[in-house]
Amino acid sequence: MFIPFLAPGHMVPMVDIARLFAAAGGRDIRVTILTTTTNARRISSAIDRDSLSGRRISLITLAFPFKEAATPEINFKLFHGIELLQPEMIDLVRTHRPDCLVTDYLYPWSADVSAELGIPRLAFSGSGFFNLCIADSIEANNPHAQISSESEEFVVPGIPNRVTLTRSQLPDIVKGEAKLSRFFDKLKQAERRSYGVIVNTFHSLEAEYADHYRRVTGLKAWQLGPVSLFINRNFDDKINRGGKSDVNAENCLNWLDSMKPNSVLYICLGSLTRFSKPQITEISRALEESSHPFIWVLAKILKPNEGKEQWWLPEGFENRVKQSGKGLIIRGWAPQMAILEHASIGGFVTHCGWNSIMEGVCAGVPMVTWPIFAEQFYNEKLVTQVMKFGVSVGNEVWSVWATEELPLIRGERLRSAVEVVMGGGVEAAEMRRKAVELGKEAKRAVGEGGTSSDELKGLLEEIRGCKSKRRGVEHVA
Repeated sequence: MFIPFLAPGHMVPMVDIARLFAAAGGRDIRVTILTTTTNARRISSAIDRDSLSGRRISLITLAFPFKEAATPEINFKLFHGIELLQPEMIDLVRTHRPDCLVTDYLYPWSADVSAELGIPRLAFSGSGFFNLCIADSIEANNPHAQISSESEEFVVPGIPNRVTLTRSQLPDIVKGEAKLSRFFDKLKQAERRSYGVIVNTFHSLEAEYADHYRRVTGLKAWQLGPVSLFINRNFDDKINRGGKSDVNAENCLNWLDSMKPNSVLYICLGSLTRFSKPQITEISRALEESSHPFIWVLAKILKPNEGKEQWWLPEGFENRVKQSGKGLIIRGWAPQMAILEHASIGGFVTHCGWNSIMEGVCAGVPMVTWPIFAEQFYNEKLVTQVMKFGVSVGNEVWSVWATEELPLIRGERLRSAVEVVMGGGVEAAEMRRKAVELGKEAKRAVGEGGTSSDELKGLLEEIRGCKSKRRGVEHVA
């Protein structure tokens, strides 16, 4: 049984892994996904296609308590709603009695339920091994405590590469936000009690950090990615990954067909990001002044007036873009995987959510990094300091989404970063070479005999072994 966290960045890859288990497991593995009715609508078409093809996969749904979860702190609403759902989730697990429980890292209670039922719990990390290693190092060594200012750099100790951060880039939980710190202590305890950890990554991207994580924690861990590439092989899966696209995908791809190779900039800063009107104005100016055609997936505006449009653009901007044919503007969910794979895409402005990084890596596209919250600043360092296939736009301050105004990034900074990645210089060529090579390695990893393919087979055999062992004990008893 799979229980994804309800946020898109966690749900989308975990559903891919559930589908992967059903595809690779044969007739002796039945996969059940437990989620809310709202999220089920986003994934049901893919699950239905899998089921019709003979794969043993299905959904169990429950209703999210929107009314009961209401709270003035909007960023805690999702967590509060999940907390209210927890008893019902636990009852469903007990009723179905699966042979293995695969849950998001953010469900620490699942370690207790799996222990009660005598079954293995696999924890899914929504990010990569690099993030896990950075977080463990900072928790263990507290290097930021010796820093005199928010903007002074420090070196993250004890990891395979030299990585620098500033205190202003650290999540609130690291800097002592008590309510969240207690919760993340529970996550760590549950992680240590798990059978192992599943990560959406592959050997050539994070080999050193996978080994480091296993060595430091003593946990089993599997690299099963890139899951987007592993399971989404046909056109429908690609354009609807994570939900039905809010734009006509064929029209979008036809527009890309009319562009030169590596000429188009794709900008998407996450489904949860909220921007102020001044920031959207700066992005608009940068895109209009840039020489590159673009596709821009709009972020919703910060604290919109009740009843007003959630998306906003400066007056006249959209009409000028349409008349010139220079760009496409998307409101809502975009067919990101299909867009990034197109030959005309030459650069990707990303918030450094792990799914976006992985999709960009699969496509072999260099990146302009614009992290905002969660573990995104950690992910940025993998792109810019370790693998070096991207350049930072220069955001320095971690901010909670939708509750506070983000530091303003001027259009000149964005345009300059884009030119570094998409210009004709030596630096741009080297970043593109590295990105393209990583894209090739990603495809090898999920092919027959690839590292991720082999790890998936090994994990499924371990699950079968755990089931046989448990059934043998029950039979003896």
